[in-house]
Amino acid sequence: MNIKDMKRLMTMTALALALAACGDGKGGNAAPAADGEAPVLVKAAEGLEVYWLKDNEGGRLMPASLFPDAPEALIDSLGVQDGIPSSTGAFLARTADGDILFDTGNGGPEGHLTDRLDSLGLAPADIDYIYITHFHGDHIGGMMEGDSAVFTNAQVYVPKAEYDAWMAMPADRKSQVVRTMDAYRDRLHMVDPRQELLAGSDVVLPGGVVPYHAPGHTPGHTVYYLGQAGLMIVGDLMHGAALQLEHPEINANFDMDGAVAAATRAKVLDCVRTNGLVMAGMHLPAPGYIDFAAEPAD
Repeated sequence: MNIKDMKRLMTMTALALALAACGDGKGGNAAPAADGEAPVLVKAAEGLEVYWLKDNEGGRLMPASLFPDAPEALIDSLGVQDGIPSSTGAFLARTADGDILFDTGNGGPEGHLTDRLDSLGLAPADIDYIYITHFHGDHIGGMMEGDSAVFTNAQVYVPKAEYDAWMAMPADRKSQVVRTMDAYRDRLHMVDPRQELLAGSDVVLPGGVVPYHAPGHTPGHTVYYLGQAGLMIVGDLMHGAALQLEHPEINANFDMDGAVAAATRAKVLDCVRTNGLVMAGMHLPAPGYIDFAAEPAD
């Protein structure tokens, strides 16, 4: 990680801790969640607020062994031998078109998404749209409680390439995906994202959100651009920011196609840096985002 990126992470983490301590995740209006971790306001623009909703409790470290491409000397130089700071989270966009949830976390006893929503005065039934980045369990798990759909009124948008790829997998591997998609079948929408980042698109979802194809982690992994906020929600672009911000060629074991994932990671990072965007990621450490428009003082 270079010095500027490290300062961004340190600044954002300090802000998140201060907001959580004050119960001020929504500009002073968010109550603390049941476990004490309040949502964090990532970006606000006219008619739009975006929040990071942390799904895990406490801190999270990704073992260095999950990054087999990382040289031991690099791990040592960064001081992350005991693990790389990470998190599991989702994002909520409150827009003029309705409330949009980007992924849904793990669900079950380990998931805290509904606590985060409750602290913003929202119930699962209040969510109007769900946009899914990909089909791993820590992104779709929160959609179900047992055999029942949690978000009873939400229209669900999923990348078509992701759906098709998982439906072609063996039954034992896709069982959670099939059960979840079946539960939302009557309000499930397939999305065919554009290939080139920020190239414009005729695919614009409610809230003015534009999806872009970002494969590698999974076949149809998708990122979502909120142009009004200058923000890119990048899903699982990276699992260990301390390593991968400076070394996008380093993959985690979770990436299905390492070569494609590395190329996508480099492309998206170049895009958010060049355009000075806010990058929000489901596994970035607290507060879940990096503002590349902010230039910390040296």
